[in-house]
Amino acid sequence: MLDRQVVKEFLEEELKDSYIALPEDIPVDVLVETFSKYVEDDYYEWLNDNFKSFFNHWNPDWEWIRERIVHYSID
Repeated sequence: MLDRQVVKEFLEEELKDSYIALPEDIPVDVLVETFSKYVEDDYYEWLNDNFKSFFNHWNPDWEWIRERIVHYSID
């Protein structure tokens, strides 16, 4: 779950930088909640796709995974 305050700050900054005015009939909190749910839905799908890829579509290559562990463990 996304931090709604972080999303709100992000949206405010991006809308400002993009010169997009929020219509008066859309409360900022409603926009934040809607955008957050939209991103969370996409995020879940992205995690699912990456899970399949990382675990080689349910046929894990443990040697490759070990190499990834080493690769990402290097500071």
